[in-house]
Amino acid sequence: MPDQRVVLKLSGLSKRFGAVQALDAFNLDVHSGEVHALVGENGAGKSTLINIAAGTMQPDSGQILLAPPEGSGRQNDLRPASFRNAHEAASAGIAAVFQELSLVGSLSVAENIFANRQPVNRLRFIRTEQLRRQAREFLELFRLDLDPDTPVERLSMAGRQVIEILKALSANPCVLLLDEPTSSLTRRETAILFSLVQRLREQGKAIIYVSHHLPEVLDLADRVTVLRDGRQVATLPRSDLTERELVRLMVGREIRDVYGVRGEVSRDRPPVLRVENLSRPTVFEDVAFELWGGEILGVAGLVGAGRTEVGRALFGAEIASAGRIMLDGQSVWPRTPADAMRLGISYVTENRKGDGLYLRHSLRDNLVAPRLRRGDALSAGFSTRRGFLRDSAIDAYAEQCRQRFRIASPNVYQIANRLSGGNQQKVLIAMWIGAEPRVLIADEPTRGVDVGARTEIYGYLRNLTAKGTAILLISSDLQEILGMADRTVVMRAGRIVARFDRAEATEEGIIAAALGAAENGGGRREVGS
Repeated sequence: MPDQRVVLKLSGLSKRFGAVQALDAFNLDVHSGEVHALVGENGAGKSTLINIAAGTMQPDSGQILLAPPEGSGRQNDLRPASFRNAHEAASAGIAAVFQELSLVGSLSVAENIFANRQPVNRLRFIRTEQLRRQAREFLELFRLDLDPDTPVERLSMAGRQVIEILKALSANPCVLLLDEPTSSLTRRETAILFSLVQRLREQGKAIIYVSHHLPEVLDLADRVTVLRDGRQVATLPRSDLTERELVRLMVGREIRDVYGVRGEVSRDRPPVLRVENLSRPTVFEDVAFELWGGEILGVAGLVGAGRTEVGRALFGAEIASAGRIMLDGQSVWPRTPADAMRLGISYVTENRKGDGLYLRHSLRDNLVAPRLRRGDALSAGFSTRRGFLRDSAIDAYAEQCRQRFRIASPNVYQIANRLSGGNQQKVLIAMWIGAEPRVLIADEPTRGVDVGARTEIYGYLRNLTAKGTAILLISSDLQEILGMADRTVVMRAGRIVARFDRAEATEEGIIAAALGAAENGGGRREVGS
């Protein structure tokens, strides 16, 4: 590290939300030229801490101390700071990149990167060419060949994440807060981000890095602080830590078998789901696979390969133009999610906030939502024969789910938007498992959750397969695919290009197939791939 001066000190920070103590007298100091990682289970207080440091939330008690900018004289002095909003924090030299993006879809890439900081002339008109030029310089940091005039709404989730990071860097902060910055990035984009973080560290920037991906933390961080239940468990140099030790500190116990025990899949009976030559022009083509009851079929591939779009087509959220879908031997064609749900197909979306949850409604309302169709509600005991809802039965079911899925919430009436990201993901999983599906399409089911919550989610999926549910697991996490899937198909450019049985699947083979390399590590190549 270029120097060891403390540039940010958080002293005795506490924050309570109703009955939940999110932070409890928390202390942290961050040095210039340091990557300081924060790890902990969902609900441990990491996001609350980031929000307070970024000015989007105020603490109940405690103090923020900030060093003056370099070149201002007494740089070793720490001065009390308080921020009413993110703009004040940014003006003081603290910029944040949150999990939930703050971009405006209708504005261009350049306009988003320099939002409220566009170059203007004497008449306050934006200097368009200068704005484009500055945007191109920042895009080159990520080696992106992207037109600065492109509307952000046309970008993939990974593309939007990159623009969010560039937006924060454009303010030239002395402290950069990164909250799960790689959750939507490809491996290539993640490698570029790491290179950029290394350069910022060498420039003397202080970086607080929050991630559930422990290998990332161990690769990148200089020091690591572990949080549990809003308290500081330990702050240790990276050299003193292993992944296993980090997990133990985070959850307070040993976790040995993250992916659970695989059962044997019987293929003596016909498959539950058979997909034949499913196509949608420019999106995916001739997709075909079979899926048996009690089986997990992994779908791997790079961002943009068409994995999510196939899952949405099977759920009726998008319409394929050709092909055949067979469910328990019967030809079906869901045109809407309601059609799919009636057929017994459920879908855990990769975008829980945009497509998955009713964020302004309670935990109770979300958990019961997929089961309120008249027939289902009646059979579940949630309504009378005349269609009147039975609140007591719904309350009991929601409370049962809250406890079964270990959702950290004071009660079932908590608004979903007030839950941590990991607990929101548990609600999403509980919604669709509760619907007792014949087929579950799980798209990035553990994105943005900690290792403890991951283990629980994998356990829920295993329990489903034990009951005969067929699961289509779409994931960018190759360890997740290798740990959970009985078979794996790999997509590239909208086509399935390789297939792997459990015994032959390797990380190298799947990556090679996804990239179109000559060697696919033992998997079966598709004709014409």
